[in-house]
Amino acid sequence: MRVLMLSKACIVGIYQPKLEAIAGLGVDLTVLAPPSWADERGVQQLERAHTQGYQLREIPIRFNGNFHLHHYPTLAREIRWFKPHIVHIDEEPYNLATWQALWHARRLGAKSLFFSWQNIQRAYPPPFNWGERYAMRNADYALAGTTAAADVLRAKGYAGPLAVIPQFGTSPDLFQPAASRPERPFTIGYIGRIVPEKGVGILLRAAAQLEGDWRLRLVGGGSAREEMEALAHSLGNGEQTVFSGQLPSTDLSAEYHKLDALVLPSLTRPNWKEQFGRVLVEAMAGGVPVVGSDSGAIPGVIGDAGLIVPEGDVEALAAALRDLRDQPTLRAKLVQNGRARFLSHFTHERIAEATAAVYREMLGSAKG
Repeated sequence: MRVLMLSKACIVGIYQPKLEAIAGLGVDLTVLAPPSWADERGVQQLERAHTQGYQLREIPIRFNGNFHLHHYPTLAREIRWFKPHIVHIDEEPYNLATWQALWHARRLGAKSLFFSWQNIQRAYPPPFNWGERYAMRNADYALAGTTAAADVLRAKGYAGPLAVIPQFGTSPDLFQPAASRPERPFTIGYIGRIVPEKGVGILLRAAAQLEGDWRLRLVGGGSAREEMEALAHSLGNGEQTVFSGQLPSTDLSAEYHKLDALVLPSLTRPNWKEQFGRVLVEAMAGGVPVVGSDSGAIPGVIGDAGLIVPEGDVEALAAALRDLRDQPTLRAKLVQNGRARFLSHFTHERIAEATAAVYREMLGSAKG
């Protein structure tokens, strides 16, 4: 079974163990990824951290950073060279890269699937709605990151085979609980994009309500970083709050060991709500209790492994942080629950097994 995967997300080194795991299940896998990807956090270069058992090929990209219009000028040549049985398009159905890959896969007789995180039913203008309909009518399979994303695909008219599988897992070897906790003030963390919809301002205001000694570490970049730095100072938190830029993915496991709680305070917007929250899974794997708002997929990811607060509720978030700081038994319980939930649902091996099962299903029956 030959599978060609097109994925800008696979430039991230800590996502690549899933690819090794898929290859370990007997799949002849080649992954095409651009040399870099630019977004509001900055430029992420292609990392080659886990490349055993499959080919990771760098492919030129046009319109780097444009989520909807980026595409790959040499993609047709790559598909002709590899002659895949399946083209796995790791993109939303309304993106140009998806239409491009699907077109060339069909021309060469390969089956195809796309992936979607989109958990809000949105009407896109032409040409994106045309391309979305083309993808949903002509792809052989669809993967959805959550049940909410699957519901959106069905509501938009996708009638083909569909499976709910998160895009990537997390490594139980890379992300492990720390052997011990050094003496330090209660330390809260946020890792991710610093943009308005992620609710960093809510976290800053909640932390400001905590009594005693505490620290806040914010890792990442984005359009709201300067505004959030100014807010921290205006709240009197400047000396207790550390802003760090985006880290290489392979450095993140050590960052979690600096934390006593990881917070994802996302805020739903008319055109966005939290689609997954990978940092929650990484924190659970790394033995860090998590607190999340009730935006989008967050409650379903956390389950019984953390605390959920109403989105935008500063007082509720402050109370949750006090509970974690002041109740060692609660912290210990959430650490145990988090690691167990991660191992049951979110390892690379679990995701790889489910993905390879889809490949086998696709090759076992012809598209009607």
